[in-house]
Amino acid sequence: MTPSSIPREHPSGLPYRPCVGVMLVNADGLVFTGQRLDQMVEAWQMPQGGIDPGEDPYETALRELWEETGVDPKLTSLLGETPDWHYYDLPDELIGRIWKGKYAGQRQKWYALRFHGTDADVNIATEHPEFRHWRWSPLDTLVEMAAPFKRELYADVITVLGPSL
Repeated sequence: MTPSSIPREHPSGLPYRPCVGVMLVNADGLVFTGQRLDQMVEAWQMPQGGIDPGEDPYETALRELWEETGVDPKLTSLLGETPDWHYYDLPDELIGRIWKGKYAGQRQKWYALRFHGTDADVNIATEHPEFRHWRWSPLDTLVEMAAPFKRELYADVITVLGPSL
């Protein structure tokens, strides 16, 4: 197990929001990253989102990919998935402020997907946009680009999924 995959309870008593993450990899081995609309820091992330009640995590990953990037799931194929859930804690100043104060962080199942389309198949101007900019990023830059509270999780996910790329 990696450090972020060890199940945990938050001192606040709040649960972790069940989510998925998507590592979308193009033919050049670069990973889709987006800069969120709602953050003023220079942090980039891979697509991710919450699992609806009764929803399968893989189906959630495909839905979130579509909702955040406009990429049709038919243009992807599964390369790998994390066998464990990975956790991150929100910074103390965000607990109680986001997700209606219901969660201390997230527990995420991650999927690596090969992208078989072109840049023209990416459209972040979706119905509910989440990203202001996007780019293809080298795998070895993802951790340093991420928000500080997500870096350990990103490092662990890369360790687990990297060999399947």
